[in-house]
Amino acid sequence: MTQRTFKMKSRFVLLSCCLIAILVFFVGTIFKDWLKIVDNKHSLTSLTAYYEDLLKEEESLTSEVTKLHDRDYIARYARERYMYSLPGEIIIKMPDDEKTD
Repeated sequence: MTQRTFKMKSRFVLLSCCLIAILVFFVGTIFKDWLKIVDNKHSLTSLTAYYEDLLKEEESLTSEVTKLHDRDYIARYARERYMYSLPGEIIIKMPDDEKTD
């Protein structure tokens, strides 16, 4: 084997090692980014569901606020919830239909 052939083979081995190292680096970077994308998709799904729940809750609370501006609703709510009565009214609390064992 001549000196020139040995130099060419060593250059080829060195160049191949560098190319493999660069390739491994890029594949690792791409894989890491791919994992981040998958994680973000899962987060997006759960956050979208949470957002929809919050929208439903906001709609319910907005409806409740609108109802609380009505004096008749407030009076009925106070009677039902806190057992307030008008003068001359008698409140009779009926037991719930739940069965107890």
